[in-house]
Amino acid sequence: MNQFHYKMYCDSLVKYHRRKTRAVKVGTKTIGGEAPILLQSMTTEDTMNLQGTLEQSIRMIDAGCELVRITAPSKKEAEYLDVIKDALRSKGYDTPLVADIHFTPNAAEIAARIVEKVRVNPGNYADKKKFEELEYTDESYKAELERIEEKFAPLVNICKEEDIAMRIGTNHGSLSDRILGRYGDTPLGMVESAMEFIRICRKNDFHNIVLSMKASNTLVMVQAYRLLVEHMIREEMDYPLHLGVTEAGDGEDGRIKSAVGIGTLLEDGLGDTIRVSLTEEPEAEIPVARKLAHRYRDRVGHNSIQKIEDNPIDPYNYQRRESGTVLNIGGKHVPVVLANLSKEIELKPSNFFPFGYNYSVPLDKWNFREQAVDFIYIGQHQIDFEKPTTLGLIQDINTWKASKHREGFYPLLNFGSKEHEAFEEDVPFFLSIKASEIIANQKTLSYLKNTPNLVLVLETDNAHGMAEQRRAIIDLMLFMVSCPLVIKRSYHHLDEESFQLFSSTDLGGLLIDGLGDGIWIDANDCCSKQQLVSTAFGILQATRTRISKTEYISCPSCGRTLFDLQETTAKIRNETAHLKGVKIGIMGCIVNGPGEMADADYGYVGTGPGKITLYREKEVVRRNVPENEAVEALIDLIREHGDWIEAPALEH
Repeated sequence: MNQFHYKMYCDSLVKYHRRKTRAVKVGTKTIGGEAPILLQSMTTEDTMNLQGTLEQSIRMIDAGCELVRITAPSKKEAEYLDVIKDALRSKGYDTPLVADIHFTPNAAEIAARIVEKVRVNPGNYADKKKFEELEYTDESYKAELERIEEKFAPLVNICKEEDIAMRIGTNHGSLSDRILGRYGDTPLGMVESAMEFIRICRKNDFHNIVLSMKASNTLVMVQAYRLLVEHMIREEMDYPLHLGVTEAGDGEDGRIKSAVGIGTLLEDGLGDTIRVSLTEEPEAEIPVARKLAHRYRDRVGHNSIQKIEDNPIDPYNYQRRESGTVLNIGGKHVPVVLANLSKEIELKPSNFFPFGYNYSVPLDKWNFREQAVDFIYIGQHQIDFEKPTTLGLIQDINTWKASKHREGFYPLLNFGSKEHEAFEEDVPFFLSIKASEIIANQKTLSYLKNTPNLVLVLETDNAHGMAEQRRAIIDLMLFMVSCPLVIKRSYHHLDEESFQLFSSTDLGGLLIDGLGDGIWIDANDCCSKQQLVSTAFGILQATRTRISKTEYISCPSCGRTLFDLQETTAKIRNETAHLKGVKIGIMGCIVNGPGEMADADYGYVGTGPGKITLYREKEVVRRNVPENEAVEALIDLIREHGDWIEAPALEH
């Protein structure tokens, strides 16, 4: 088993504190150092629309945005940033501005003399992406690096002269052909793309740098940031991190996906500024970012967790923990979803409706949806009706005994209870245990290892709960305990959005590393039962561990966007939401579109005013489709490739 020391990418996996980075001044704000996590967003108005950009920027700032990013795709927009900045300052707003640059070095050099920060993307700033397969000798590769330095060094020197900051922002979707040819479409390729630019900055003694590693795939995003920190540690760098999941989408999906990626890193103390990329108005991103960041204000001082001597988890490559199979849990099965109905006064068929099961009285049969939970805990309840055959019911041990061991009913025991001590039945059972009862406890680990018929339900009451559960799972792995594992978390008195964000962070952070054969979320006064189920399946979808619906890779819009992204995304969702497992990219422009859609099955990209280009994976299929015909053309494309199914008729 490979061993990885946690200090390769963070200071501690068991004790929370922010990783110390250098402080980078951005106008009136600071990123890194002792400064709190800074919140930022990006305008979506055309940069040349002064009134629209000004009003939107003010709405963002009033919502709590501390850094406003504006696209500057050409010299014209870069020069106009001066007008926007003066207008904001005249209204009493001193919030720093960031120029977003992609293909135009000369625009970056203009913007660097106006705004407080510039963002460049190494994949397309002085490089190219045409999906060409390129091969380099060491000599020719070195020549390419010299060419890039010649293009990039002037901007570095201007930033140094003007004393402004720079974000070197790698996007998974826009890695250059050169990087792809040498490192592949990998987190390592993302890191090396950034490191080439960082080394040029250091060579020129410029250090006002912030770094990002964005991807729409949360696994790639998390692994890339971790790998970047490891590289920085090896080369004695301490630059702050800008965290974000790009093209996260809108609504519930966008929030869950963002929390899985950003929250996983925040849990380990990584991250100095965050942007939540939602296909919504930019001011809507700020409350989400605030909830993610503010959760860690009081995390220092949590109950101690025993340190890790050996870590069997590879933080840079996904590998699911090996486990045996009990029922349909563990082994090669997708993670299961558990839910709780134990607090109901009585149980009727209608109680199961929010959990994905509908009972038809005329037909006397159960129907179930794609997002139907696999097991429901009913506590001390008995039921006097036939349950859905695919649903397992979990009861307290004494109730289970009284029910005469009916098929599809399973007992739940609490570790160390009298009932548990006396339990000797040779049947599958669920065992609830606190993470703290496993860590460094040889007797407990030995029992778990030698009891082949149990499903472990792992709980925690530590404020740093994800870390404590991970610590317990590390002991299970080191001790070769292979029982299936359900991760359980409980939440109380949260608003619906906070519940989505916190549960996505806590459970997603473990699933990202292949830990967990199921999830069980308890929510008291947080959301509806339907919302709880939707969140659970959304977490599995965002971590790509169980696909139960269509996935949309949808950019958040900006001044480069060539159509109404929110309206178009809603229209495409309305037509395609029943296509389980199909990934559809919806991109406002070509900056990241083709690259991010290398990870999608179909792509819808704005390529001119009122014109859409359709993709099948990364290949262009139809160019310049009129916007009013493009959604129907996308559906036709999906049909042509055999991925279309008719939407099921609504049940009444």
